[in-house]
Amino acid sequence: MTEETLAERVARLEERVAALEGPGTERPEPAGAFWALDALKERADEPGAVLFTGSVTLPSGEHYEWQQGHPAADLMADDWSQSAETLSALAHPVRLLLLREIMRGARTTAELAAHESLGTTGQLYHHLRQLVAAGWLRTTGRGRYSVPGERVVPILTVLAATRR
Repeated sequence: MTEETLAERVARLEERVAALEGPGTERPEPAGAFWALDALKERADEPGAVLFTGSVTLPSGEHYEWQQGHPAADLMADDWSQSAETLSALAHPVRLLLLREIMRGARTTAELAAHESLGTTGQLYHHLRQLVAAGWLRTTGRGRYSVPGERVVPILTVLAATRR
């Protein structure tokens, strides 16, 4: 029996990896329609909890993974009026457009001002200030903005919650 060369061995290993990762090797669907909910119930210390999670790669190439959970009793006991300002910052079409454009890769006020739907420069700065104050945006330098990584999945979750 002849000894296998390194090139032959690597080629054989590459074939095996391709077979393992090729078509038809997708992960099987978890059992049950409520697999995430079932896992949450198993892990929850108290009955009733709210969890949101996501894995997102933005058009700009940035990748974020996030999950956040809260006992339902804590959420019900909170003073919901304290969330009004943060939520109201999202309740304007121009601000939502700004967030979308920034998540798509526009980062500077010049890039954002070039968008015809964003109004005058004064209006643009007004909306940017509102989003920064509410924590949906952060300044990353003079005239540069980004959505904080910990806010990407929550923004998308809020938008998903509005779908009917």
